[in-house]
Amino acid sequence: MPLLSRRQTIGLILLVLAWGINWPVMKVALREMGPLYFRALTMGLGALALALYFRTRGLRLLPHGWGEWRAVVTLGLPNILGWHALSIIGVAQLPAGRAATLGFTMPVWTVLLSVLFYGEKLTARLMIGVVAVLAGITLLLWNELAQIARRPAGIAWMQGAALSWALGTIWMRRARLTLPAETLLVWMMVLATAALVPLAIWLEPPQSFSFSAPVWASLVWGVLINYGLAQVIWFALVRVLPATSSAMSVMAVPIVGILSAPFIIGEWPHWQDLAAMACVVVAIGAVLLRRG
Repeated sequence: MPLLSRRQTIGLILLVLAWGINWPVMKVALREMGPLYFRALTMGLGALALALYFRTRGLRLLPHGWGEWRAVVTLGLPNILGWHALSIIGVAQLPAGRAATLGFTMPVWTVLLSVLFYGEKLTARLMIGVVAVLAGITLLLWNELAQIARRPAGIAWMQGAALSWALGTIWMRRARLTLPAETLLVWMMVLATAALVPLAIWLEPPQSFSFSAPVWASLVWGVLINYGLAQVIWFALVRVLPATSSAMSVMAVPIVGILSAPFIIGEWPHWQDLAAMACVVVAIGAVLLRRG
């Protein structure tokens, strides 16, 4: 595996920290905001910030023709709208670290969907991954059902989000794109925001926007860090990042989410969370880390 430069290593560490810490940070905002309002606001402003940044880099920001607009819509439905809408509902109903663990089962479902519907070969490593993921989900579901105050539906929301993200990943890999990936992301976020706003107005109580300081801080984080800095770092790394480093970064995100939650929102993990996290790390490693 080629070594990362010092700058790339720092970028990768910042990316993992941003993605991992974002899970408990979202819980801070959801104490006073509806989940769909939160997602629509941060995503919309994040799309604007990204568009301004990418414009300064000289990137083409307007899709050309029906083909490019169709790619924005078809790829945006699972990759952005499905993942971000379903996951924020799941976060509202689950501890942050638990939601992160369930959300990052996506790489395993990506490979499994490829086997079921796109002719990929079923391997022993994939079977290990699926069994490990199912074991992790069972541990968390058992814990949720054992406590009447909990809401096991949150697990279903997070797995729906992971499956949506997995399907979007498959479609993205198979798409023949002619517009820059950065442009695609911005417009997928814009269209997802346009869909989330009426859903939030319809399904959630009106927002007063008289939030506490921690909630305003979490909103700033969501716009500038989660939808801003993290995306910029990711696009800078994605073309040069070795596959093994990418896999390790994916595995590290739920770990950071679980370990940071006690310090940000006071959510301490149960043994089921730690065991499920280990299962998901094993599963992702079995799927993504190749021998040699």
